[in-house]
Amino acid sequence: MERKVFTVNEISCGHCTGAIEEEVGEIAGVALVEADIDSKRVMVEWDAPASWELIKAKLVEIEYPPAEA
Repeated sequence: MERKVFTVNEISCGHCTGAIEEEVGEIAGVALVEADIDSKRVMVEWDAPASWELIKAKLVEIEYPPAEA
């Protein structure tokens, strides 16, 4: 299982965290999505067929792109 923690600067409310958790959670292979309002951090755990590229593309599509490190 792969795991990534990253910042999403656009997180500002509960709707934001809910949208991220719901949309990313629908990707096949994603086991866990946790978004936090206070830290603006998101943690995702996944196995194939999910990939970081698919997760990142979904976040960009729903207008919550991960911040570039």
